Amino acid sequence: METSAKIENICMPEEMNAAVLHGKEDLRIERLPIPHAGEGEIVVRVQSVLTCGTDLKVYRRGYHAKMLQPPISFGHELAGKVSEVGAGVTGFDVGDPVVPLNSAPCGKCYFCHHQQENLCDDLLFNNGAYAEYILIPARIVEKNTLHVPERVPLEHAAMTEPLACVLHGMDEIGAQAGDQIVVIGAGPIGLMFVHLAALMGIEVISVVKRAEQVALAHSLGARHVVQTTETDDVIAAVRALTPQGRGADAVIEAVALPETWQWAVDMVRKGGVVNFFGGCAAETTVALDTNRLHYSNLTLCSSFHHRPSVCRRAFEWIASGQFACEKFLTGRAPLEELVSALEQLMRRTNDIKTVILPTADFPVKAAYER
Repeated sequence: METSAKIENICMPEEMNAAVLHGKEDLRIERLPIPHAGEGEIVVRVQSVLTCGTDLKVYRRGYHAKMLQPPISFGHELAGKVSEVGAGVTGFDVGDPVVPLNSAPCGKCYFCHHQQENLCDDLLFNNGAYAEYILIPARIVEKNTLHVPERVPLEHAAMTEPLACVLHGMDEIGAQAGDQIVVIGAGPIGLMFVHLAALMGIEVISVVKRAEQVALAHSLGARHVVQTTETDDVIAAVRALTPQGRGADAVIEAVALPETWQWAVDMVRKGGVVNFFGGCAAETTVALDTNRLHYSNLTLCSSFHHRPSVCRRAFEWIASGQFACEKFLTGRAPLEELVSALEQLMRRTNDIKTVILPTADFPVKAAYER
């Protein structure tokens, strides 16, 4: 067994550029010490890290109640190359392209033993991807870090984490080819639901807000698109697109508002399934028609995070080239322009995800090599 660390270059600099959150909309690019790998750990030189809705909320609020208290580096959708391997690590070597997921379960608690690792009592999270280097804890190295084939662009591999969350959500509703589902919301996650469901042979009705999202949802596979700002009765408009107006087999809510939670229940057919994927703000309450829930035999569920097995399935979708990652990566910027990228997302432009490139010497591969 290897007992000593392997390092990319003995002349590596001692400091790196990293984005540090100091408070509400107070993000600064600073010089921080480059981390070094301890036992079982690796250090990854970050090539691509993607913006996401969670990071945007952290930036706007200045913290994350469970994971991030300022001053702290953040970001979690990443891929890169191993630059240092800690003692005892045998599955990875310096130079390996990898996608480290942002969490790993303990494997010992009640929930892990019941195949609910996303609910692990000791779920270990990792953040700090908006930086040139990131330390990957031993548990994540062991349980949730994936090798990336050379043919797969690392900016595509970085989409594994959000796609795993979406795939977990699809598992919860049990939809199959030939079914009809509604996806409420056309943010990055909503659009990923649309595209993945379409690839699975499921007919999708996409519910969007803005005009520019209509064509986008169609391009990702939606059969029908309902624009809420151009419709007097959104629920009636959706049900009219289902056979005999009975409602969809399943509805996925990806907006996180009480109103859209209520819409979801009213859009699903008798015996159907609703997945409240969008998590509303803390202490939010929603009023639902109990008569409809009971006598229509509805199943209400929600899905949180992902599991290692789902992450591997999500990566298979990406590595196969079937999932059109390039349609979701609508901008690229150096680390120094991260604040501008987040502010652009706050203005609700037509951007979906921006690829942040902390290490400019790594060229971006534009497409799969076939």
